[in-house]
Amino acid sequence: MSEVIERIEQTREALLSALASRDWDAVGELDLECRLCVDDVLAEALTNEDEVRASLEELLGVYRQLIEIASGERQSIVDEMTQIRQAENAAKVYHLFS
Repeated sequence: MSEVIERIEQTREALLSALASRDWDAVGELDLECRLCVDDVLAEALTNEDEVRASLEELLGVYRQLIEIASGERQSIVDEMTQIRQAENAAKVYHLFS
């Protein structure tokens, strides 16, 4: 395995770990590292096309998971904020009639 592909594999594993622990700061940093890795991998693609393709497909799978989980987290926050607003509105109505 080439050094470039090994680096992208390590970054992918670190990204999966950060995603599993919901460490969004680490996810952001690793996302930047993945972008750099992909640039390097594309240069490597001319000599190791099959290995590069497999590595990038695995990384794409991680990003699909990341998007799915982040979207779910975002929706949870939206739902929580909606409940807070509803509770605040209910409290205001209660205070009007008491």
